[in-house]
Amino acid sequence: MSESPVPRAHDGQPALSVVTVNFNAGDLLADCVGAVLASALALEVFVSDNGSADDSLRLLRERHGDDARLAIMENGVNLGFARGNNIALARTKAPYLLFLNPDCIVGVDTLPHLLTFMDATPDAGMAGCVIRNPDGSEQVASRRNIPDPWVGLVRFLHLERIWPKLTAGKRLNRTDEPLPASPTPVDAISGSFMLVRRRALEEVGPLDEGYFLHCEDLDWFVRFQRAGWAIYLVPDAQVVHHKGACSTGRPLAVEWHKHRGMARFFRKFQFRDHVLPFSLLVVAGIWAHFALLLLVHGARRLVGIGTGR
Repeated sequence: MSESPVPRAHDGQPALSVVTVNFNAGDLLADCVGAVLASALALEVFVSDNGSADDSLRLLRERHGDDARLAIMENGVNLGFARGNNIALARTKAPYLLFLNPDCIVGVDTLPHLLTFMDATPDAGMAGCVIRNPDGSEQVASRRNIPDPWVGLVRFLHLERIWPKLTAGKRLNRTDEPLPASPTPVDAISGSFMLVRRRALEEVGPLDEGYFLHCEDLDWFVRFQRAGWAIYLVPDAQVVHHKGACSTGRPLAVEWHKHRGMARFFRKFQFRDHVLPFSLLVVAGIWAHFALLLLVHGARRLVGIGTGR
């Protein structure tokens, strides 16, 4: 990453507002906030806590509680990702906003570099970077396409085994492609790291609180692009994402919200693009997939009980 001029605050206001929704992220929350506060930027950080029951807030206060740039908002209950972000959004002041998962660790130069890119790219409504796993590999959702309901249905029914060409050239994730050499418009970035231009957000609107967890980011990507704002992947910036730190305790609940989000996204943006029987089949396929997961989970529990595990 080449050195870039550091965006400065204007009239005493921060250059960047960082919003993090926390739910039992453990010590990763303090690591995440500490990495942000180490950036050479005038910034403010809002932690919106959705009723965490672990030590994450205590550890955060012990390590960074004296930093005036940090504000902690305790919501008391789990309000979901979208609402947790939107509550904090109302208090932000900067022209750019970063919606950052509490299990993401940014590099010291990442945020200044990305703000410099946004300043130089007026059509960019949102930007993301390369999301790395802790082992250094690129995370699956780092760069992707908007989900295609046809591909999803074909894979659920395993029709590609019979007719592989049914999904030829169509895929969700693009991490098997070489990284672009320069910032490139993409359909979708990772929802764990979304750098947003305030002017674009004010035009598009906040995250849809009809989603609880999962797919609210895809919803936003579609709305930004339909409003004429580009979404960029900046390949020479990266963060490390310890994926799933906030959702390991209740896997079935996470799957429920994921499937509910997929159904809502399809109804909002794609249902009317297809003939009615196909659209109904897609919705049925989403819930049939969730039912199958329930059956598998139940079978595993029975096996575990039978073996005494």
